[in-house]
Amino acid sequence: MDYEGAVLDVDGTVVRGDDPVPGAAEGYRRIREAGIDPLFVSNNPTKAPPAYADRLAAAGFGVDPDRIVTAGTVTVAYLRERHPEADLFVIGESGLHTQLDAADLSTTGDADAADALVASIDREFDYGDLRDALWALERDIPFIGTDPDVVIPAAERNVPGSGAVINAIAGVAERDPDVTLGKPSEPAVELVRERLGVDPKRCLVVGDRLDTDIAFGDRAGMTTVLVRTGVTDEARLAASAYEPDYVLDSLSAIGRVLEAGPKKR
Repeated sequence: MDYEGAVLDVDGTVVRGDDPVPGAAEGYRRIREAGIDPLFVSNNPTKAPPAYADRLAAAGFGVDPDRIVTAGTVTVAYLRERHPEADLFVIGESGLHTQLDAADLSTTGDADAADALVASIDREFDYGDLRDALWALERDIPFIGTDPDVVIPAAERNVPGSGAVINAIAGVAERDPDVTLGKPSEPAVELVRERLGVDPKRCLVVGDRLDTDIAFGDRAGMTTVLVRTGVTDEARLAASAYEPDYVLDSLSAIGRVLEAGPKKR
């Protein structure tokens, strides 16, 4: 039995910053030669799929925007289904606000008038934002996180991600989010399964994170592949409860996974 679908993480798997990860282009080419049109799935909520397609193209990966799913994509879909009429108090960057606006979701800058709080990565996050989030959640409104990534791979070294902001808010509010989207959440699994349109048992998922990429693959029923080009080192791998089906030095070695066939049967 051969693979019919693949999910590829982006940051730390095929690119780091704006540069391709060594060996990633070779691995991507091998996947395409196997007749698989992979779906790129990222926990970055700041860019819509067309912007992500431009970023990947600049790194040498020609990808149609329809083959890209981000934490922003999942967040927009979740909010349109669960909170379509809500006034959202959003702690996040302009790219997330743009995606919410494009989906006709309402936002407000008044923490006391908000119907729900959406928290995400924000490189200008400050004390005032933390205070406003606390005041908003004092009214017991829904608390939604875009993705759980506490640390993300950047061009030269790792930097704080959405999870750092979400955890800070959760700490002062003494309350966990009602839902944290992106990988490995169930809303993300459902959306990706729908986009792939093939049996999950005949899909593989490749990523650099155990608690998001590998956990996502386990939840989705897909063969899981960890690459060592991102945030996971040997110590994290040894200490983790997640056990990937394969561990590769980089995406360039994906050929042996394709040749072995699906693990989930």
